[in-house]
Amino acid sequence: MSIDIAVVGSCNVDLVVNVDSIPTVGQTVLGGDLRRIPGGKGANQAVAASRLGKSVAMIGRIGDDENGKFLQANLEENDVNTEFLFTTPLIPTGVALISVQHDGDNAIVVSPGANSELSPEDVVNVPPIAEAQVLLLQAEIPIETVLAAAQTAEGTVIWNPAPAPNESVPLELLDLVDVLVPNQQELELLIGNGSADNLESIFAMAKTFPCSSTIVTLGAQGAVVVASNEAVHIPAPEISPVDTTAAGDSFCAALAGSLVEGKDLVEATQWAVQVGAATTLIAGAQPSLPTSSEVLQRLEDR
Repeated sequence: MSIDIAVVGSCNVDLVVNVDSIPTVGQTVLGGDLRRIPGGKGANQAVAASRLGKSVAMIGRIGDDENGKFLQANLEENDVNTEFLFTTPLIPTGVALISVQHDGDNAIVVSPGANSELSPEDVVNVPPIAEAQVLLLQAEIPIETVLAAAQTAEGTVIWNPAPAPNESVPLELLDLVDVLVPNQQELELLIGNGSADNLESIFAMAKTFPCSSTIVTLGAQGAVVVASNEAVHIPAPEISPVDTTAAGDSFCAALAGSLVEGKDLVEATQWAVQVGAATTLIAGAQPSLPTSSEVLQRLEDR
């Protein structure tokens, strides 16, 4: 099949509890019922792109366990190609522990499991990566695998450096990235100093990367597109979020899909901001991911 978007990244089971407020160090709080939800930044972006009408292949690793079977079945139910979703013996499927407080903000701890076993050798000879119009990458897999996938790609490379890597990012990777998509905190961590607390500082920091363009997501404030030595702020709709867990993932998927359609970066970001906002109006990572028709309907109904 022809692939619009190849996603190389993580597959996790999200274990989610709603709480009145996220606990501080040493604090215990009571929460709601535990929910098991398909997740992982890679899988979220793959499902989001598929629901938005694009043909998608997911490249990653799961464990040879019930959680892995659960995630693979969910991807296939969402029309995502899993031919190159590899099973890893003796290593469990990745798990994310997520607390979601009343205003939609969240705290997440990830146990990578099989995601850490996705190697450069797993991605260098994978046809969907070379053939896709857009390659979507994140940072929940080893950085050397991210680099190998970017080297294999023939199409547009989007890297969402989330969570921000603890290790230094190879300049070779940044040279291969066409669109870098950090949030404010990830931008600060990638730079290593400075504060991205206003549009001027965000613009100055984003210009330091060798990438063709950078889009900095700002949550409720929308996003900033930095390209061709110019910065454009795209505001977000005013909403009352329920769960922000998958907002960044749906943003990246919508951005990739718009670039497949030939939209420019500003147009693509405008749509991505709307999709990200609509995602926050429904609880759960993948359950919240909308189809194209649901985006506008959710925003109209908010």
